[in-house]
Amino acid sequence: MSKPGATASGAGTGPTAAAASMALQKQKALLQRVDTEVANVVDYFTQIVNISRVTDPPVRNTQDSYQMDVRAAKLTQSAEALLKLVSDLKQTAIFSGFASLNENVDRRIQVLNREADATERLLERIGEQAAAGLKELETHYYSSVLKTGDGAGLPG
Repeated sequence: MSKPGATASGAGTGPTAAAASMALQKQKALLQRVDTEVANVVDYFTQIVNISRVTDPPVRNTQDSYQMDVRAAKLTQSAEALLKLVSDLKQTAIFSGFASLNENVDRRIQVLNREADATERLLERIGEQAAAGLKELETHYYSSVLKTGDGAGLPG
């Protein structure tokens, strides 16, 4: 049984497939941002190490100090951006998991509905058999000697 919006190859064209495609694109963009931010952190740290060399002229040391402050601030910004990206990746993983979870829930609902229908048919058949058996027993009871009251075959 095929689902609406699914092709023969199994690749969906419905809203679930579109959501999965968007989630994949978002994840790729987030991973690219992670790569960029990690490269920035490494670059800024390298620059801080290079600038931190002690030189003789005091003016040069002051300039290097300011540059180190700037690089440290940029390093901090990159680290904060990485933390935000980690949070975004977690959210993406959670929300992209909902699509497959919803599909599993829908499948389970279909299975349970089929089982409920089968159970209902079985109960109807049992009810019909019970009604037929009861009717047969009523016929035997009403046609029996005990019901007719002629007293034949009664003890006493």
